Amino acid sequence: MDKKTFYITTPIYYPSGNPHIGHSYCTVASDAIARYKRMQGYDVMFLTGTDEHGLKIEQKAEAQGISPKEYVDHVVSIFQNLWKLLNISNDRFIRTTDDYHVKGVQKIFKELYDRGEIYKGKYEGWYCTDCEAFWTETQLKDGKCPDCGREVKWAEEEAYFFRLSKYGDRILKLYEEHPEFIQPESRKNEMINFIKQGLGDLCVSRTSFTWGVPVDFDHKHVVYVWVDALPNYITALGYGSDDLSDYNKYWPADVHFVGKEIVRFHTIIWPAILMALDLPLPKQVYGHGWLLFGDGTKMSKSKGNVVDPYILCERYGVDAIRYFLLREIPFGSDGLFTNEALIARINSDLANDLGNLLSRTTAMVQKYFGGVIPAEREVEPLDNELIEMASTLRDRCDAAIDKYQFSNALAEIWKLIARSNKYIDETMPWALGKDETKKARLAAVMYNLCESLRIVSILLAPFMPQTTPRIQEQLGVSGDAVSYESAGKWGVLPEGTEIRKGDTLFPRIDVNKEIEELNKLIPNPMEKKKEEPKAEAAPKAEATEKKEAPEGVAMIGIEDFAKVELRVAEVLACEPVKRAKKLLKLTLNDGEGERTVASGIAQWYKPEELTGHHIVLVANLKPAKLCGVESQGMILAADTPDGVKVLFVDEIPAGSPIH
Repeated sequence: MDKKTFYITTPIYYPSGNPHIGHSYCTVASDAIARYKRMQGYDVMFLTGTDEHGLKIEQKAEAQGISPKEYVDHVVSIFQNLWKLLNISNDRFIRTTDDYHVKGVQKIFKELYDRGEIYKGKYEGWYCTDCEAFWTETQLKDGKCPDCGREVKWAEEEAYFFRLSKYGDRILKLYEEHPEFIQPESRKNEMINFIKQGLGDLCVSRTSFTWGVPVDFDHKHVVYVWVDALPNYITALGYGSDDLSDYNKYWPADVHFVGKEIVRFHTIIWPAILMALDLPLPKQVYGHGWLLFGDGTKMSKSKGNVVDPYILCERYGVDAIRYFLLREIPFGSDGLFTNEALIARINSDLANDLGNLLSRTTAMVQKYFGGVIPAEREVEPLDNELIEMASTLRDRCDAAIDKYQFSNALAEIWKLIARSNKYIDETMPWALGKDETKKARLAAVMYNLCESLRIVSILLAPFMPQTTPRIQEQLGVSGDAVSYESAGKWGVLPEGTEIRKGDTLFPRIDVNKEIEELNKLIPNPMEKKKEEPKAEAAPKAEATEKKEAPEGVAMIGIEDFAKVELRVAEVLACEPVKRAKKLLKLTLNDGEGERTVASGIAQWYKPEELTGHHIVLVANLKPAKLCGVESQGMILAADTPDGVKVLFVDEIPAGSPIH
């Protein structure tokens, strides 16, 4: 009987600079899923790779006096070595410079052209080199790129276009018929709003640079990023070649893991291309959040504020970093990276909880029974809660993994670890060891602890693949005793198993000393702001008259304003607050999830006048209880001669930051 297949992909990373911890986050998450599914018996295909073409690469190579291929070869090798270091178990690594991919892209482009889905035209617009994107005048922010904030240049050139505009209704129908296609749910609302604003046709070729896949029937053109990068998910399986066995076996993908900033490309452009080719669509696109610094700054190679995963792995070990990334941040939401949080997880979860449990348990088995637990064991009702929790842990982990909730799966594992540590305190093995009549009871306690650790080691393996063999070696278990099937059973630890005390799994870290050292290696991006030289003051003779603040208004600096997080939110529901005539209770989608805000605008608006609109939200206001409603933010409104007017921004997708 053939195994069920499971196909998972990461985005293909752009090698314009060295990889950072943000790249590692998505790849480690994908690896954990791939390993878990293999453990469950699936035939897994796990793909990652690099997107290597474009003007930015061409310019970076030229600046270094080397060819684009030499440039990407060097950076790609750093990516590949990092994945080896992090124990990434990808089955394939695709490069868009690979010959088979180039041929596949050329075939796809020609097929789209022959079907009338691609046509030649002329493109005029503002072009951002860093984002490799064209923008209209209205899309610019302060005359600059709306995505990265950099300067744009006016560009005109002959180009081929993909008829994206004809697929809006079909894609909306896809979302309606397959609500699971985009996850988390908040990402779907953004895409719906984007499509309803109207889709334009898409530029899919360029003539202003040569570093790309040549259009084989029009050599002035190279294929632009959309038809070059996105099809990697099928060319890696042989699409476009004579051998379609892997394509027929694994496609459609079960899930594309991507950063939230490229969800639009994967849930609008990619499905449209596949529809145009009459090919099956991926089953799901999951847009995870960003890894942010403690001050809320997004990690970015272009900003230079990245965390080097090589440094972290060298200091703390690969599994500690994998654990932190998967446990600290709920997948789908933005998460903070701070040196303090990393060390706290290592000390608390890994050293105190897991490491201490294994160390105490193996040491006591050695001390009281010479390493072998006797077969004669005395069971008591106190054991039942631990046994029940351990026996059902696999089912809870399965449920979390099915929803890609890594942090929840690890939290369930740590509940059993915590319960086992508590069980030691409840049963007091040190007291039982002093009483010869309690040897059978002591044996049962030791067996239960070892059996719980055995189950923990199996379910922890996809997340921490280096640590779990060390646990199993100390427990003396292997083979069927550490299989996925045995993780759902209690009492599998074989009779006569020799328990060995080994090295400490995770030594405790001196927090203060380590933070000091780590801050030297991984500088805080805010320090750069402090170090920037201030503009010299103008000579007194040329000083202009100081402007006073309006009466009753305090002047603030840009650093104060930067603390306020403004975000577009959609009003999902609105209702009066029973205990307050002035308050309305608004349920908002802020792009990351739902939140409640109470607003004193009831005398100016009826609930139905707000529902469905997009408003401006102060997203980082401290929650406050107003007439029994916890208000998690504040909406912006203006005082006008006609009363209070809420600021509606319906043309902007929910979750969009305002600055």
